[in-house]
Amino acid sequence: MPIARRPVNWSKDVPDLQVMFNSQCFPRYIHENTNIVSNDDRQGDLLAGTKPDFASNTRDAITDAGLAHFQAAYPCETITKDDLFYYVYGLLHSEDYRARYADNLSKQLPRIPAVKKAEDFWAFVEAGRKLGDMHCDYDSVEPYPVTIAQGDLRLAHISDLVSFYRVKKMKFGGKRPNLDKSTVIYNANITITGIPLEAYDYVVNGKPALEWVIERQGVKDDKASGIVWDANAYANETMQDPAYPLKLFQRVVTVSLETMKIVRGLPKLGDLL
Repeated sequence: MPIARRPVNWSKDVPDLQVMFNSQCFPRYIHENTNIVSNDDRQGDLLAGTKPDFASNTRDAITDAGLAHFQAAYPCETITKDDLFYYVYGLLHSEDYRARYADNLSKQLPRIPAVKKAEDFWAFVEAGRKLGDMHCDYDSVEPYPVTIAQGDLRLAHISDLVSFYRVKKMKFGGKRPNLDKSTVIYNANITITGIPLEAYDYVVNGKPALEWVIERQGVKDDKASGIVWDANAYANETMQDPAYPLKLFQRVVTVSLETMKIVRGLPKLGDLL
């Protein structure tokens, strides 16, 4: 669970050092690896690849003292460290929590209070679990049924899928300052319409998740290095689907709407223990 001040994001994999601009991560487990290399590998050429044998020592990242604190708050409940982990993720999405502690969250790590009612605790646990599962597996959610202005693509005869779905830079409909965010021009072949504006309410690291997709799913030239970032290459070579950027956009619409539905259904904090 990487945390960068107020934004909170979820990852099922160990993130690299630079994720979210050097954020701090609070994992469910800590994996301490021991890299064991054989003598034969040590004697190889300078640039020869090694064949490390990783021995992993896994331990809980949630302390017994932290668990005991919440067990004492709800003495009639059976609470596990998994429950507590999801409670934290659910709570950090609470608009009420973010508003109440906005000043603190801009300066220091989040502090996790215990809500007064056990039923509210479990509501945050359930919400955190749903959010975590969805945010980890966004590639498996159902794409939102947007409308394609040119017609139903399932009925179209497309001779060259790679060329047809190639995206260079998505952009909103309309013109500044009156952009139409319900419409996104994907490329010359595809214009997406019927995007619910409430989908833009889901903000990740200061920007709607959908706008991150629009910004990153395209082609960019880095003039200083000469490196070309091409999202189509990932779609074609890794995902084996030229339409992946379009489907990703649709899936993030679904994730955004479902996230805000869960967030707005969270209990109010009220009095805290």
